[in-house]
Amino acid sequence: MDTLYKISLILIFSFAVIVFILLFFISAPYGKFSRKGWGPAVKSKWAWMIMEFPSPSLMIIFFIFSDSKKLPQVIFLCLWMGHYIYRTFLYPFRQSGKEKAYPVIILLMAFVFNCFNGFVNGYGIFHINSYSASNLIKWQFITGFLFFVAGFIINKISDEKLRKLKMTNSAGYVIPYGWLFNYISNPHYFGEIVEWTGWAIMTWSLPGLAFAVFTSANLFPRALGSHKWYKKEFRNFPPERKAIIPFII
Repeated sequence: MDTLYKISLILIFSFAVIVFILLFFISAPYGKFSRKGWGPAVKSKWAWMIMEFPSPSLMIIFFIFSDSKKLPQVIFLCLWMGHYIYRTFLYPFRQSGKEKAYPVIILLMAFVFNCFNGFVNGYGIFHINSYSASNLIKWQFITGFLFFVAGFIINKISDEKLRKLKMTNSAGYVIPYGWLFNYISNPHYFGEIVEWTGWAIMTWSLPGLAFAVFTSANLFPRALGSHKWYKKEFRNFPPERKAIIPFII
């Protein structure tokens, strides 16, 4: 199991590099970048549920079979499950507007990644890394927890604003305003990067770092592409608005 753990970590870091480079040349074909030519597709709500399912499942399995269930680990479990119960079972079925097809090949790639990621984080937290109650007063836990919660809130509020925007504008895309949308085009991506950066700091682990690196590698180029798309589609797009980091990028 330890060998598989190490191999999986190497693969996640490798995936991050590959994805980061590829996404500057090829936009992943879902959402506003949906297009034909990517093979069979399924409804996006079912795609989201299937591809995210390994993350909460593997984490809870490692927790159940672990002999170490100390308070920091229970908190890690609750935070992870809080994110993934929403992302897997609630978010897909609360989306408004026209449901777009999701390519099966992208679904499978995401499913495989979440298998690796759920495995290394679950195994790392409950079987590799050592935590005790003293971790709760260390700067890593406190700082990481604040980052995680802040990122979670930013992500969920942004998702909700986009959902409501789609409800009132079912004919097509419009420019989002309000909240962090006044400063960046993709606050939902920004929130997710902050959230998993917090996870990496809070768990102070290689799996946490690997997930944070991959999240940034995946969402950063997509945010730049989305920002470029908005500027191309809307002549009145606010010129001062950045892509993903307020006032910077």
